[in-house]
Amino acid sequence: MKPVLFALFGLCLLPATPALAEDNGIVTLASPYAVAATVERLQSAVEGKGLKVFARIDHAGEAAGAGLSLRPAQLLIFGHPKAGTPLMNAAPTAALDLPLKALVWQDAGGAVWVSYNRPSWLIQRHGLDGGFEKNIAGIENLVKAAVR
Repeated sequence: MKPVLFALFGLCLLPATPALAEDNGIVTLASPYAVAATVERLQSAVEGKGLKVFARIDHAGEAAGAGLSLRPAQLLIFGHPKAGTPLMNAAPTAALDLPLKALVWQDAGGAVWVSYNRPSWLIQRHGLDGGFEKNIAGIENLVKAAVR
């Protein structure tokens, strides 16, 4: 019985994989590009649609600045007040998830991924009417454009 318990405990310690993350409203797509190149492509797609990039956070760079090691990971925060404001007016807690975010990260095997919150999950999470989903659904096409 002990080996089974240790095996089950060990499974709990595994990092989330892209397949597991999708069960939590997270969509993860593979990128054929390095992290920095993927973020550049995503930022170009975002700006090309007239959206504002509010921040680009280099988690690995910040970790290195603190003397720590972290695989490449960058978070792009972007959106447009005309899209997000109606959601936040309807449900102020939506501001926890807005502006939109996309995380570009490298796994232990060197593969690069882009993860973001599924728009329908955000709508459900904040108890919003489904009609608001169109305001944030564009993230899907932006990420797909970045990884093409």
